[in-house]
Amino acid sequence: MRDKVAYLGVFLALALICSYVESLIPFYFGIPGVKLGLTNIVVVLMLYCVGTKEAFAISMLRIVLAGFLFGNLFSILYSLAGGMFSFLVMYLLKRTGKLGVLPVSVAGGMSHNIGQIAVAAFVVENINIFYYLPVLLVAGIVTGLLIGVAAQEIILRIGGRLKR
Repeated sequence: MRDKVAYLGVFLALALICSYVESLIPFYFGIPGVKLGLTNIVVVLMLYCVGTKEAFAISMLRIVLAGFLFGNLFSILYSLAGGMFSFLVMYLLKRTGKLGVLPVSVAGGMSHNIGQIAVAAFVVENINIFYYLPVLLVAGIVTGLLIGVAAQEIILRIGGRLKR
């Protein structure tokens, strides 16, 4: 049990480091709110190599902690909505056994943006914000592909060495 807690602490630390690095990178697509999503590498890796419960716990802890460290209450709210919806979609798609890491990651990137735009529409009380969704979906596809390729390579190279 003690080993598992330490092991999960390393994953949480890695996810927080990815969040911090991402906050430092002036990565701007010209689209407000679009990020690369480096921490999703950790989530996808854990989903495939460690376990669902552990991956979800680390994902949610990382969102809250990174929000307090590098963001604000609204960034936590948006990230939780996107993160929860994204995780649910990735989990369900992975569970079918019909899709690999890449399509699951792309679906995660797209669903993250859907979750965030839904919360944004609720917060600003304006449904017209959904006109922004096609642009966010394209961004989700691109970032999901990049994250998926990275996660797939990590899984191929070290996935078997990770504890389950």
